[in-house]
Amino acid sequence: MRALAATTLLPRFLGLLMLALPPLAHASLPQSSNVPGGIAVVPLGSTAAADRPQTWLGNQPVLVTADHDQWYAVVGLPLDMKPGPHELSVKIGSETKVESFVVSPKDYPEQHVTLKDKSKVDLSAADLARAEREISTIKELKRHWRTATDTDLAFIVPAEGNLAGRFGVRRFFNGEPRSPHAGLDVAVASGTPVKASAQGQVLAIGDYFFNGKTIFVDHGNGLITMYCHLARIDVRAGETVGKGQLLGLSGKTGRASGPHLHWSVVLNGAMVDPELFIPATARQ
Repeated sequence: MRALAATTLLPRFLGLLMLALPPLAHASLPQSSNVPGGIAVVPLGSTAAADRPQTWLGNQPVLVTADHDQWYAVVGLPLDMKPGPHELSVKIGSETKVESFVVSPKDYPEQHVTLKDKSKVDLSAADLARAEREISTIKELKRHWRTATDTDLAFIVPAEGNLAGRFGVRRFFNGEPRSPHAGLDVAVASGTPVKASAQGQVLAIGDYFFNGKTIFVDHGNGLITMYCHLARIDVRAGETVGKGQLLGLSGKTGRASGPHLHWSVVLNGAMVDPELFIPATARQ
């Protein structure tokens, strides 16, 4: 009878224990922030009810992932996106529907940078032509799409250092307004190891007028990371890299006021805040 009573009470005890536990957090999803330069995490329904949905923001495909038996669209919101209602096109099987989400306004702070090398601010005709060619190339890389069965969204910070220049700040170089800061700066000395934020494939490497020596890593499904101003590159285009694998060494190549790592994240073609992909405990 005692054994029977224990057997009967055990499921009831376990049920009460489960009710007392806090709900599980979304372990694989980035932080949702529905602002220009942020990320909208849009629920799409149960994984038990349908195959993986296909999703688009305009003509750009959007990353879809599963978490806790639910499908989610993880949508990169461009810095120039207008606040207000927006729509995703969602295809599940043969059915196509629309999912709506709202983008709120955000005012980013200003950042004033002084560069001793004025040629990096007032470009010559030759440098301007080079920069325009490179910007066009980078735009194409940002729109790259490689279908992957899964994408690791839990990033590590690629270098050991304090997080300095934040994403989205409105920049002024030698007093002149320039494009917003579309990345996150990690304050490190020259020669600091720079590692892959997550598993992926090296999409491209290059030495650019503004970004200096740069590595692009494709993590699949429209998620790409950029590592800029490097002193040295230790990987090749097409190479598969693991999370935490050495990519190169930090430096101050390109347009940089001093040595640091500029780290950018691209999602469905939009530059988004990298801090949304890293845990709060890693933000210094």
